[in-house]
Amino acid sequence: MIKVNKKSEEQDRWMFKVLIDDTDFEVELEKDYWKKLTEENIAPEDLVKKSFEFLLAREPKETILHSFNLKVISNYFPEYEKEMGSAIP
Repeated sequence: MIKVNKKSEEQDRWMFKVLIDDTDFEVELEKDYWKKLTEENIAPEDLVKKSFEFLLAREPKETILHSFNLKVISNYFPEYEKEMGSAIP
């Protein structure tokens, strides 16, 4: 189960703590990137959760970086942005 909690918010970004079973992650999400992917149709927390669902479908949680900016996912998985766009109503 994926739990997402907002740790902090700055003018241009959010920081989230993500918990999957007993493993913690810190994720940064820039507001402009959230708008680009979602057109503000889903909450930032939901994008983070969908992003982890995307990652877990491709790799075990043990190989996911423990601290990262959501934008880097597309460096490893070029299809990420397109899939996030189609997964959002």
